[in-house]
Amino acid sequence: MSIPGRLVAVLASATALAGLCGCTAQPPDAEGKHGLPVHIRLPSSRGPGPARPPSDPPAASAPAASSVPPSASSVPPPYAPAPRVLWSRGDSGPGVRELQARLRQVDWLFDGPTGSYDDLTERAVSGFQGKRGLPRTGRTDAVTWQRLLAMTRPPGKWELYMMGGQPADAPDPRCLTGRVLCISKTTRTLRWMVDGRTVSTVAVRFGTESTPTREGVFHVYWKSRHHVSTLYHSPMPYAMFFSGGQAVHYSYDFAARGYAGGSHGCVNVRDEAAIARLFDEVGVGDKVVVHW
Repeated sequence: MSIPGRLVAVLASATALAGLCGCTAQPPDAEGKHGLPVHIRLPSSRGPGPARPPSDPPAASAPAASSVPPSASSVPPPYAPAPRVLWSRGDSGPGVRELQARLRQVDWLFDGPTGSYDDLTERAVSGFQGKRGLPRTGRTDAVTWQRLLAMTRPPGKWELYMMGGQPADAPDPRCLTGRVLCISKTTRTLRWMVDGRTVSTVAVRFGTESTPTREGVFHVYWKSRHHVSTLYHSPMPYAMFFSGGQAVHYSYDFAARGYAGGSHGCVNVRDEAAIARLFDEVGVGDKVVVHW
């Protein structure tokens, strides 16, 4: 046997003996002590482990947790903010009046508009919301309002004031002196004025085209608290006559139907408490001005 051959045999015997003793042979350096090439490896006592696939990259140490920037997928999306509430029970104003008028257009509200967000309005909004899969809060938020806008049209002036409440215009100059029932057909209001000062204002309704309310300057010539029309056999409580059979009086029909109806020429008042006070304050001889 040649010298290199005997050297390999000696190494093999030593390796086998190390395996029996449980020791782990260390791999040689880039070139072993005996000048063997680096591709020769001594066996390990632990046996061969699982082979790493050739395509796997070498494992890299993970950076510290604090240095890892959060990815978009690891951050939970923020909760969508609740829609802004525009009006709720107890609110009042022109916005509430328009809301009520639009709810009337889609048959969710049958009273008003009054301009006050009451229990009937809250119930109507809740029903509208539930029908369209929105949370039934009864409060008008931005989402509910946009849905209602898409289903309705802008209400006209008298839709907004079906039951009265419209602002009065400037009083006619003929109303600025003395004690006057100053009645405007333009704004459908009656001002009770004393020496140019407005004491109270109520909504009123007039006659139809076939039985119009006369215009001009008149005077109250007769008062009848429990009057019943002899011509139409209809009640005319708190009647204050100013021109023939035409009078200012309370109207049950106006209270129930608003401007959907009309009188036979009289000036109708729908607020019974207001007309009762007015009846007590206005005297025979006081002036009545009916104007546009």
